[in-house]
Amino acid sequence: MSFLTLTNASFAYPNGYKAVDRVNMSFNKGESVAIVGQNGAGKTTTVKMMNGLLKPSEGDVVIDGWNTRDYTTAQISRKVGYVFQNPDDQIFHNDVYSEIEFGPRKLGLPEEQVKANVMKAAELAGVVPFLKDNPYNLPYSMRKFVTIASVIAMDSSVIILDEPTAGQDLPAMERLANLIETLNQEGKTIITITHDMEFVVNNFHRVIVMANRQVIADDDKRAIFWNLDVLERAMLKQPHISRLGYSLGIGHNILAIPELADELAKHK
Repeated sequence: MSFLTLTNASFAYPNGYKAVDRVNMSFNKGESVAIVGQNGAGKTTTVKMMNGLLKPSEGDVVIDGWNTRDYTTAQISRKVGYVFQNPDDQIFHNDVYSEIEFGPRKLGLPEEQVKANVMKAAELAGVVPFLKDNPYNLPYSMRKFVTIASVIAMDSSVIILDEPTAGQDLPAMERLANLIETLNQEGKTIITITHDMEFVVNNFHRVIVMANRQVIADDDKRAIFWNLDVLERAMLKQPHISRLGYSLGIGHNILAIPELADELAKHK
């Protein structure tokens, strides 16, 4: 049985605009899934329904047997953590340690558990050297890791990352990849919204594509990135290596440099 399920979930704003229309998704514990699509596709609204920031206008969102209609956002945060796209929308303490400890302390965890959660999250996110610093004195990219650490520290079963690669350099991307892999190994479900197709290819197997406020595909990354019709409907591009292989006409289902090299070798 799936840990998190959206069944015909729709969301409409008070002005009548429907941001998400009859979305169906399900996630198992320990899965790592990327949700992709252009701006306005409904991605952020969908994940905000997952953690209770928004309640569906129609349909249901059920997390570990909890229907989000019946619980507060604070209660749901015990099960689903959400890292905002812009860290400045999330940070409100004067030092990094206080920012990270806020969540587990609000959950009422014992003091020793709070400290253990904070240090584990800080180490995983690479922010231990900055625990006494004011988060707003840190670069934008490091502030994002502070907010990631603050959600990890709550030990939620599901962690949602909204555009985590924005503004990140290569070392930070590698830290993100390691973080996702580590959390997966611990049985956490990681759901990531991103426009970075290279990051998707390198770190996720399952990809959900949204367009026009609905899910239009949900499959293995290889099937998604070589389904040109789906990509066109979602106004997405193939990863760079896939596009190069396609333009050379030397193969299909190429997602990585070694695969491209093998195809090139066949056509010598």
